[in-house]
Amino acid sequence: MVRVRGAQENNLRNVDVDIPRDAIVAFTGVSGSGKSSLAFGTIYAEAQRRYFESVAPYARRLLAQGHTPKVEEITGLPPAVALQQRRGTPSSRSTVGTLTTLSNSMRMLFSRGGTYPADAEPGSLDSDAFSPNTAAGACRECSGLGIAHTVTEDSLVPDPSLSIRDGAIAAWPGAWQGKNLRDILIQLGYDVDVPWKKMPKKDRDWILFTEEQPVVMITPQRDRVAKPYKGKFWSAKSYVLHTLADSGSEQMRKRVLEYMVSGPCPVCGGAGLRPEALAVTFAGRNIAELNGATLGELAEIIRPTAELKSAGTASRAAASNEDTEVAVTVTRDLLSRLQVLIDLGLGYLSLSRSTPTLSPGEMQRLRIATQLRSGLFGVIYVLDEPSAGLHPADAEPLLAVLQELKDAGNSVFVVEHNMDVVRSAEWIVDVGPQAGDGGGTVLYSGPVAGLAEVAESATRPFLFGEAKDITPTRRTPERWLNLKGITRHNLKELDAEIPLGVLTAVTGVSGSGKSTLVSQVLAETVGEHVNGAAPAVEEPDTEAADDVDPGASVRDIAGLEHLDRLVKVDQRPIGRTPRSNLATYTGLFDAVRKLYAGTDESRARGYTAGRFSFNMAGGRCETCQGEGFLAVELLFLPGTYGPCPQCHGARYNEETLEVTYRGKTIADVLAMRVETAAEFLADVPGPARSLRTLLDVGLGYLRLGQPATELSGGEAQRIKLATELQRARRGHTLYLLDEPTTGLHPQDVRLLLAQLNRLVDAGNTVVVVEHSMNVVAAADWVIDMGPSGGDAGGRIICAGTPAEVADCSASRTSSYLAAALGK
Repeated sequence: MVRVRGAQENNLRNVDVDIPRDAIVAFTGVSGSGKSSLAFGTIYAEAQRRYFESVAPYARRLLAQGHTPKVEEITGLPPAVALQQRRGTPSSRSTVGTLTTLSNSMRMLFSRGGTYPADAEPGSLDSDAFSPNTAAGACRECSGLGIAHTVTEDSLVPDPSLSIRDGAIAAWPGAWQGKNLRDILIQLGYDVDVPWKKMPKKDRDWILFTEEQPVVMITPQRDRVAKPYKGKFWSAKSYVLHTLADSGSEQMRKRVLEYMVSGPCPVCGGAGLRPEALAVTFAGRNIAELNGATLGELAEIIRPTAELKSAGTASRAAASNEDTEVAVTVTRDLLSRLQVLIDLGLGYLSLSRSTPTLSPGEMQRLRIATQLRSGLFGVIYVLDEPSAGLHPADAEPLLAVLQELKDAGNSVFVVEHNMDVVRSAEWIVDVGPQAGDGGGTVLYSGPVAGLAEVAESATRPFLFGEAKDITPTRRTPERWLNLKGITRHNLKELDAEIPLGVLTAVTGVSGSGKSTLVSQVLAETVGEHVNGAAPAVEEPDTEAADDVDPGASVRDIAGLEHLDRLVKVDQRPIGRTPRSNLATYTGLFDAVRKLYAGTDESRARGYTAGRFSFNMAGGRCETCQGEGFLAVELLFLPGTYGPCPQCHGARYNEETLEVTYRGKTIADVLAMRVETAAEFLADVPGPARSLRTLLDVGLGYLRLGQPATELSGGEAQRIKLATELQRARRGHTLYLLDEPTTGLHPQDVRLLLAQLNRLVDAGNTVVVVEHSMNVVAAADWVIDMGPSGGDAGGRIICAGTPAEVADCSASRTSSYLAAALGK
């Protein structure tokens, strides 16, 4: 047994609990009840702390050490490995290969076991030469991205029937600058009055692409006064690239960006590698070709080498080492690791697949597969919602993986909301009964069946089928948004009909194309109609823009006139620094600051609302710059954060904290949980409305000043939804949500559903990508995609009411949906 005594991390109330080892244990409870604080914040954090104590002091300086948990004692604790939900946006340089570390083995295979061309220099290339992410391997033209942004004659001269004087070179600037460039060309002897298409190609290429910048004397005629000057020539390409790199005008950069084209790099063909690396082959293919093959195909390509019974000795001087012991060893390891991914249903992916294009379910299984192959014994695996982002059909292989980890001699602790996963566990630790201050107590720890006797458990009714199903009133679609000929990623010439004015759930196995259809195609198509551009998102990774699908298109669209606004509610963080928090993001803190600025004491002192901002000098504590804490770096021990010795965590200076409202300082308000603040500010209209919507989406347990960096993706998404709900009702808005139930307990899912229905009842359209069959069963319309992931998906299998989709025999969703409907 792992025996925990006196755990007080976050909202845990001096918890004592015994948890068995060598078993699958599920930690359950409503969102914010304290289950993650127990599993991750206490058990895993203590195991990690003890491990670091065994590491040499000098080495500890190089490790990212966690915090010391608030717990009196933990006994019987083995080493632990955590698999937590990833937050933030992955770089486009991150691929399936880099995420699983399979790319390392592939590079080693080509470096030591590849076939080199006959004219290659003696000696093999280092493994770094086969990586587009290193200076040794990256293509010089595209810096390893595989995509080049350049200009072409067609992009610079859209109408070749025009002459230069008439504006043939559209990319050139207008007004005086454009005339200056024309005058220079005249001085250089070019005819600017002949149609562009009739000019010699040599002249056209020089004018558009030369890097030469001749300086000539120009004599313009202005008001009959000639003022000669020296004019420097810029080719159209040089002008566009110079403007993009150096212009301080966003408008000018946006203008010239229209003349850029993106596509596979002409030097490396999109591989991102240098020619010498691409010249090395294995099984007749270079590394880019093997990285581009599906994992299933790759396994079959390397299998003959992996199964060789006899192998020679590798030599750097040999032209080929494909049948050597090095190649056999590397391919055997590769094959066994690939098989794990194939068994998890990911055989359709390729090593070169960019991670920003993966669905949450695919990312989750890739991380699990990486841990499964680690071969550890006698450790505790602590997993944060391993079923998150998984279709019920994909969750079944996951259960086999968890069992495999346990059978290998490990303990598996899962924080989970999926009742199917919880039922498969051998032990359950239920934390609650509610969230925040209403939680933090272990209600039950024992075999799963025993939870049926715990009346106060919020999990019990859903685990044992006692919860009454919500029977919604189905709405009938009257208007439609029709998209024809959608081509993007694995969607090929797809026709989709999206009903308007109803709640639509888009379902399908992981990787079937749901997120591509909703979060990309639908968002961009409607965004361009209502905003003139795709919907803005919070500071996307700049390199992610390089991960384009040149073939993306929608052939025809009808029904856009019924929509006048688009809201995309995603799981991106609401801020990137601790200074961004719940109160500032929702806007309610502005009203609170004005409230404090309006008190008699503030007026007497001349304080304005700015005085009560912890981001501005004047009212904030200058010792901690309004952070409330100071980082304490310890060379040989875990770094820690401590309350500011000046303000003691309040963020404000003493003078600011002398102003109170109903006996509370503004620091006290930031420390309140939403449910407490809702009572305290109940008669203040602005904040009261914001707090009420946060309660409606199940976020009553969060503190107003809780840093954005501490929020999960699901919490961030619900904060955005609450921010939208507090605005005035408009109607004719399209709301797009990608798996909004991620991280939600079934009780909280019901709260979320009620709010989504509020939006629809106000005349709006809500489209959700969803795996929770309870949400799908409560929708008005269902679009099921499949039949599988990757190239085997990308089609709409069936669409209709939940009952109609449940009867669709071709759908992999139908049986699970039928069970949710009680069929």
